[in-house]
Amino acid sequence: MLSKKTKYGIKAIVYLARQKDRTPVQIATISNEESISLKFLESILLTLRKNGVLGSKKGKGGGYYLLKDPKDINMANVMRVLEGPIAMVPCVSLNFYEKCDDCPDENACAVHGLMAQVRDSSLEIFRNTTLADLSQ
Repeated sequence: MLSKKTKYGIKAIVYLARQKDRTPVQIATISNEESISLKFLESILLTLRKNGVLGSKKGKGGGYYLLKDPKDINMANVMRVLEGPIAMVPCVSLNFYEKCDDCPDENACAVHGLMAQVRDSSLEIFRNTTLADLSQ
């Protein structure tokens, strides 16, 4: 299930992508327009800033802005920043692999095979979707 953090993070960056002039937007504006708790949004936007998705400017005329053009922001990267691994179980994760304690043979495990298919399908969608696609 998608976390609220990820859902709100996507809503916030889509809001920023829809801004025609690409000037910084105050966090309170995003919070009000997207109905997201200000404190929660602060944490989400900070995570996105620390991971190179957003920039921020302090002072008058300050706020958050996209560091790249929306067509260059791949949703697989955003999902990993906000949600963590895309795979539903660690034994099929491409970037966060961990062997399952209760599985002696991954190749014979029905759950492993199914979850690898789910990961591949999800990853295909996320890799082929950009922020520009979501903000039209």
